[in-house]
Amino acid sequence: MIKRIVFLAFIFVLFLACNREVKEPSIDLPTGWELLEVPSSASLRGLSALTSEIVWATGSNGTWLLTSDGGSSWTSGVIAGLDSVDFRDVEAISATTAIAVSAGQPAVVYKTVDGGNTWQLKYEGPEAAFLDGVSFYSDQKGYIIGDPIDGKWMVLETIDGGENWTWLETSPRAEDGEGSFAASGSTIIATKDYLLFSSGGTLSKVYYSENGGRKWKEKKTPIIQGEPSQGIFSLSRMNDQNVIGVGGDYLQPDLAERNVITTNLLSEAWSVPSGSLPSGHRSGVAYFPRYHWAIAVGPNGSDYSKDGGANWVRFSDEGFHAVVMDKAQGTVWASGSEGRIARLAY
Repeated sequence: MIKRIVFLAFIFVLFLACNREVKEPSIDLPTGWELLEVPSSASLRGLSALTSEIVWATGSNGTWLLTSDGGSSWTSGVIAGLDSVDFRDVEAISATTAIAVSAGQPAVVYKTVDGGNTWQLKYEGPEAAFLDGVSFYSDQKGYIIGDPIDGKWMVLETIDGGENWTWLETSPRAEDGEGSFAASGSTIIATKDYLLFSSGGTLSKVYYSENGGRKWKEKKTPIIQGEPSQGIFSLSRMNDQNVIGVGGDYLQPDLAERNVITTNLLSEAWSVPSGSLPSGHRSGVAYFPRYHWAIAVGPNGSDYSKDGGANWVRFSDEGFHAVVMDKAQGTVWASGSEGRIARLAY
């Protein structure tokens, strides 16, 4: 009888514990950036976070960096001895494997499978090539966008984890004055359902494919454009259909005019929000679904939106080149000049 009473009491306490409402502290806004100690002074534009612990970065002077403990310690080096090459994007595949993409000449793609100890050349473009960014949607399938050559965009595809790259014959045609910015390696989005990339300069458009780059639609956007320094600098998915883009004019870092656009891909129409805009040129944007925040960074500071890009609030004077959410969707990271890497604080 006593054992039965004790058992029932245990069940009752367990029931109360399971049904007790646990209230987490309310978090309304990001509070700034936690700057980390990094063994580099390079300009870091390539940034890819696999988890809250595993983060890769690349930049000027052939620099690569890797942390596997959330930024407490870093390993670093020079990719294949190329200390004059600017690697402006990187794709994290694992704690040992990453793809690094250069901007300018030589236009090269390197891969490491041993945590950065060695790097192997996997693609080299023609003399006129300029690569802008890379995006993978699985460990095996990924794309790179490069500026047009002879009026044709460079859309490179891999189906074997970056071992081999093919310039798609079906890459779309570009208009005079169009290019894509390599400011943060984020003018391209690859998903299982679609491939999207943006242009800037005298024209700023979005190119969209639903079948892996075999057929394309192109849409003009209302973001500021018309000069080589203007247009879309970064794209980010908010969900399966909604996408946000940021940019501006990198020669006018404080210009807050038509520097963000949003769309629902079903409508195929891009618009400038009618509310408050980011407080200057923005070279990177990332969406953080945990709190429904869009985070935008640029040379003069950082802004966030909690309503899908309709309104923006400045939350930090720290300037960065790139911002990403980790692939596990738990943390947001930023990278910038003079070897700066930071984690979003809130």
